[in-house]
Amino acid sequence: MTSSDSPGASRRSDEDVAGFTASPQLARALQQIVVDLIELNLQGKQAHWNVVGHNFRDLHLQLDQIVDDAREAADTIAERMRALGSVPDGRSDTVAATTTLPRHPEGEQSVSAVVDLITVRLRATVDTVRTFHDQVDSEDPSTADLLHTIIDCFEKHAWMVSAENRSV
Repeated sequence: MTSSDSPGASRRSDEDVAGFTASPQLARALQQIVVDLIELNLQGKQAHWNVVGHNFRDLHLQLDQIVDDAREAADTIAERMRALGSVPDGRSDTVAATTTLPRHPEGEQSVSAVVDLITVRLRATVDTVRTFHDQVDSEDPSTADLLHTIIDCFEKHAWMVSAENRSV
């Protein structure tokens, strides 16, 4: 016996199955998250190219992992937006105009400076995700689960990067 054979069950018509669509508020929240993830990706790569000094190579490689994770997270959220009927905007003009991350300085930066710069940007990105988490969760718990993964990932990166400048 299938669920449609059970008493009281009736088949839905094609017209009755609309799917879930993001509200304008949910779309705006996810758009801000995408923008900050794209900016984190860009700033991480800028830091990767221009970090100099003692322990350069380790941080250089660690930045590549952060960049990869930021790119993947931005893609995940942008694709989730599409699945929910929203249109993500990752154009460079949009990212530059709407990111909440602090600007990254030009030129070469010491390992110590990059550790501090990237730690702040990781924490700022997590703050953006946390700012919108409860709003997203109230409308779409499935998307909130994706945000949990992003928070976990970038808080771990912040801890690991910041440890470079800490001493006991």
